[in-house]
Amino acid sequence: MKDFKDKIDNCKKDFDRAFRQIKDEKSLQELRNLYLSRKRGSLTLLFKDLTTLKPEEMPAAGRMVNSLKNYIQNKIQTLKGKFEAPEKVIKEMDLTLPGRKKYWGAPHPVHLFQEEIENIFISMGYSIEEGPEIETDYYNFEALNFPPHHPARDDWDTLYLTDNLLLRTHTSPVQIRVMEKHKPPIKIIIPGKVFRRETLDPTHLPMFYQLEGLVVDKGITFAHLKGTLEFFLKSLFSEKIKMRFRPAFFPFTEPSAEVDIGCTVCGSKDEACRVCGGGGWIEILGSGMVDPQVLKNVNIDPEAYTGFAFGLGIDRTAMFAYRISDMRYFYENDLKFIHQFFLK
Repeated sequence: MKDFKDKIDNCKKDFDRAFRQIKDEKSLQELRNLYLSRKRGSLTLLFKDLTTLKPEEMPAAGRMVNSLKNYIQNKIQTLKGKFEAPEKVIKEMDLTLPGRKKYWGAPHPVHLFQEEIENIFISMGYSIEEGPEIETDYYNFEALNFPPHHPARDDWDTLYLTDNLLLRTHTSPVQIRVMEKHKPPIKIIIPGKVFRRETLDPTHLPMFYQLEGLVVDKGITFAHLKGTLEFFLKSLFSEKIKMRFRPAFFPFTEPSAEVDIGCTVCGSKDEACRVCGGGGWIEILGSGMVDPQVLKNVNIDPEAYTGFAFGLGIDRTAMFAYRISDMRYFYENDLKFIHQFFLK
């Protein structure tokens, strides 16, 4: 038994001496074959030598051989992992690819901002309506006081699918659809995607999200419109936001007004500001009293009812609210930009 134990000790010392000399995977494989080969490996020969021992000595000797086997296997496996790891990375991964970090999904910042606007109007008693993005010429233009060949169409024309079907230029067609089906009082907002002939710049896109509002009831005046928009803009931006109403023209409202706010990007202090052009004011929305002819088109008596309407670009307004200098950032799919809106 003593001679067998000496064999095991010598085998372990020889292995440790050889193990310290390993420099690469090839020499490690040679060492493994020398000790763990099924036919002539040193451990295989030790297991065969067990048969030469007395029966009462075999259990203890077997445990010593197994202990040495586990020791050698663990040492070889540890060094094998160090040699193989770089090669596996090169074989199994393209190192030019970005990392595989996973992100939780979240609403787009434009949709988050849309919800914020909707909540303000819901608190004022408005309901939300939606409609088709593909519209007929009648609902998109004629019913809203844009007769054929009217010059105002030049600024509103969009993509026509047929002679009579087009991608809507505003969500105003939904106002017509609602007034056709429901009699006053009406108090709605209409968010949605619209398409318009616009040149790309920091504040304009050919496809954008718009939200319009409509109120029709007895005794509605311009004072109601002004009070509503002042409350909305102060709730959305701040109580200190500067506002002004300017006379304007829209075929479907009369009288009409543009609403401007003080530039939120430069604070009305930068003459080179790309957003306000150095003027200190930015156009935020259009508004006005519903034209009597529009009410007649949906069989509502303009002698008994009046109303007001307004509309704003959601992404354009979000740009001002978040103090972003270019609206195109919302659609460039830059995760570093997008994540800041829902990781707060």
